[in-house]
Amino acid sequence: MVAAPVPDQHPLLAAVATARGALGDVRDLPATFLSTGEKRQALLEVTALEAQVAALKARLVAAVDVLAEEDGARDVAAWVAHHTRADLRATRPEVELAQALDRRWARVAAGMTDGTLSPAQAKVVVEALDALPDDLDPDIMTKAETQLVTWCTQFKPHELRLLGKRILTYLDPDAADAEDARRLQHEEQNARDKMRLTFKPQGDGTTRISGLLPDSSAARLRTYLEAFTSPRNPTGTPPGEADRIPYPRRLAHAFGSLLEHLDPATLPDHGGDATTVIVTIPLAQLQQDLGTASILDGSDPALGPNLSATEARRLACTAGIIPAVLGTNSEVLDLGRTDRLYRPPQRKALRLRDRRCRVKGCDAPATWCEAHHLKPWSEGGPTDLDNAVLICSWHHHRIHDPRYEHQVLPDGDLLIRRKR
Repeated sequence: MVAAPVPDQHPLLAAVATARGALGDVRDLPATFLSTGEKRQALLEVTALEAQVAALKARLVAAVDVLAEEDGARDVAAWVAHHTRADLRATRPEVELAQALDRRWARVAAGMTDGTLSPAQAKVVVEALDALPDDLDPDIMTKAETQLVTWCTQFKPHELRLLGKRILTYLDPDAADAEDARRLQHEEQNARDKMRLTFKPQGDGTTRISGLLPDSSAARLRTYLEAFTSPRNPTGTPPGEADRIPYPRRLAHAFGSLLEHLDPATLPDHGGDATTVIVTIPLAQLQQDLGTASILDGSDPALGPNLSATEARRLACTAGIIPAVLGTNSEVLDLGRTDRLYRPPQRKALRLRDRRCRVKGCDAPATWCEAHHLKPWSEGGPTDLDNAVLICSWHHHRIHDPRYEHQVLPDGDLLIRRKR
């Protein structure tokens, strides 16, 4: 039964009691037997009811600051979270929205009360209005609020967010140009202040890199990484193993390739010398693919990072890294060779000769490929064109992977297979 109003009860409490009582009366009625039209109507009406309830809650939340003070709560959000058994992270945005509606944005609040704005739409609209300059003409501010509330009947929250950023262009194009410049400058400065990059070794051979970058820097990094990912196969070409790799993993592989292709000579001096990474490994282990190599990168040598001998051989083939080969008494036998890496004219000649990755079935263009020593550099292989072949980064890792074997075909292509 619908709850009967209590004499002298405040109309708000009476309305809440009536609504709860009415919903309690129908809580066990199945919706299955509603007609299609009735289901549509009921769902839309419940959605509007949700907005009205959210508007009433916002009005109440904006008025409970005295309760927070009486109970010694840190603030209104903490009081609401405690008494409604809610997560403070969810409660705080609700309180901020409620206070904004109560103080300033009456039209948005009225739209929620009428059931025409959802809480998500109201949040986006308030954020857009709060972002407008404080010295904006009050008439234009009123028009902006009215227009955004009107658009709420047509657009979803993410669409409203885009429209909110351009509301001044719609209402006052002259003021919009100056405001766009101010907003972009503020966003760029905010991005520079917030940018972070952290490295956390996981203890399993991987390091978790977490970062927050300005959009411009992120766009450049993404563009560079995509230059190292495998190209799309022409129509009708069967996909290879690299094409089945999830895209995030391909970007990670590309990031590794990008780092390996950086020229240390172009980096700033570090500690008085050009920035270098030195890999140390005993000669016998380098030649036999046994043991481990150590990277001298400024970190604690006892903590790593370390490499397998196989990976050290691959890096010695093409990356801008100096291999320090040690003798039996840890004396330095070789600290890099001047002819270890292929020079730019040699790489150009390889591109003209090979045109693409020379692994059979791969069509990665030559500009995406790396020069590989057919006879390994660590075994005395010369850095000349006769001992070189172009292969893409993906296959360069496979050719140095001990789980795979390869052979040179009569036409000069390479065939790589997993060992059986």
